[in-house]
Amino acid sequence: MNRSVGHPRRWHILNILCLSLVLIGLDTLILNLALPSIQKDLDATSSQLQWTVDSYALAFGGLLLMAGGLSDRFGRKRLLSIGLAAFALTSLGAAFASSAESLITFRTLMGVSAALMMPATLAIIKDVFPPEEQGKAIGIWSGAAAVGVPLGPLVSGLLLEHFWWGSMFLINVPLAAIALIGGAKLIPESKAEGHPGLDLVGALLSVAGLVAIVYGLVEAPHNGWGDIVTLGSLFLGVVLMVVFVLWEGRTAHPMLDVSLFLNARYGGGALAIACTSFGLYSGLYLLTQYLQSVLELDPLGAGLRMLAIGTMMIGAPLSAKLVERAGLKATVVLGLLLCAAGLGVLAALQVDDQTQALIGLAAFGLGMGIALPAAVDAILVVSAARQAGAGSAVADVGMQVGGALGIAISGSVITTVYRDDLPQAATLPGEAGDAVRESLAGASAVAQQVGGSTGRQLLDAAQHSFVGGFATTLLIAVGVAVAGAVVAAVVMPRARVAEDDGTAQAEVAHGTSADAPAAS
Repeated sequence: MNRSVGHPRRWHILNILCLSLVLIGLDTLILNLALPSIQKDLDATSSQLQWTVDSYALAFGGLLLMAGGLSDRFGRKRLLSIGLAAFALTSLGAAFASSAESLITFRTLMGVSAALMMPATLAIIKDVFPPEEQGKAIGIWSGAAAVGVPLGPLVSGLLLEHFWWGSMFLINVPLAAIALIGGAKLIPESKAEGHPGLDLVGALLSVAGLVAIVYGLVEAPHNGWGDIVTLGSLFLGVVLMVVFVLWEGRTAHPMLDVSLFLNARYGGGALAIACTSFGLYSGLYLLTQYLQSVLELDPLGAGLRMLAIGTMMIGAPLSAKLVERAGLKATVVLGLLLCAAGLGVLAALQVDDQTQALIGLAAFGLGMGIALPAAVDAILVVSAARQAGAGSAVADVGMQVGGALGIAISGSVITTVYRDDLPQAATLPGEAGDAVRESLAGASAVAQQVGGSTGRQLLDAAQHSFVGGFATTLLIAVGVAVAGAVVAAVVMPRARVAEDDGTAQAEVAHGTSADAPAAS
């Protein structure tokens, strides 16, 4: 194919890729509104509930780099097809899971399947679109990748109104089938010629390191932040990630060329994606609980309000225009600051601030829509054509690892603060007190059983404790977004993203950041 012209059916191909992305994003937080039902039906603990959400993101993010290398070596269309088929099968397993452990297992396998799919989508865009159209295509890709996340709670709310919680996984099967059939007919196969091979040691180190870090964060409220298991897991995870970086710098065929992160576009873009995703996942993970358990909305009502983040669909097409007129640095910084502002508005929520929640979501969505396409395009420009899968995987890893850490940290912090601010729970006997201390959902169930003014007082106390933890947790996300904006302002180039891959590669080779305007 002539890459200067592009594939004749490239926009139809983009539709198939966007459907795959929506499918992946849909399942990121689709479980959140169903957590109370899952807790009741499967007798799950708060830690198990958190793992049902985080296991998907963790398996997804941990395997993306390896999946990107697999797509480069064995074919991007092939990996996308395998991932879609596996996603449908594992969704069926999750729909009929009979225990918390089996649900977590199938959610993990769904994450593995999603990891096979996502790097291929960006690499295929780079293959079928000419350079001058890639920015627009990536803007649409970013919108599709992000819009599935808030759609998850809405779809969940609609299904929970009429069916059981497992039905939200069944919807994946026909969507995956449509994408699979459409891809088989439209998408051309592409892969890297003369691919050097897979870095299995690097893959093992990266996955083990991420799992250890997230495990320590998720279990910290239950084991204690000073517990040897918590500290040991966090320490082991950091050590493994350091070893991973050292290994990648020394091995002949690295899974990830860590020297690329010294390039301002590449490293700054990856950081911007991770910071944005941290705020997105932690904010939505907590906000779905706020809408249901504090505002006491039904699942459908909560899901409808989550659509306020759909402003990202306005920001995404604006991103390329802002990069062209104001520059890469200004666009990414503006997007991150808008994300921080939206999270700050959410952090100031009280027990009955429904309108403020919508404003915060809308501001965050706009910022995310502006920052993500520019950051992703910056990474792809630097990635070599033969490593398009691995290069696009870096953008995906930034999103998924940032999201997994966001969920893990937000879940741990809010659980800790919630328990510390809830002295009333200590007056309740036995299992009732344990349920109240376990989660806000548990407190709601106990309050319903107690009834009367006593139950209402208990629920009010639990809601205020949750809101206090909610504010503390989101202020962390605000700090992450602001830090990302500051770093981006310092390290990212002012210039537009180069349209010529060779220009970007030359910059990497010479260690420059291309602050001078790139030629069109």
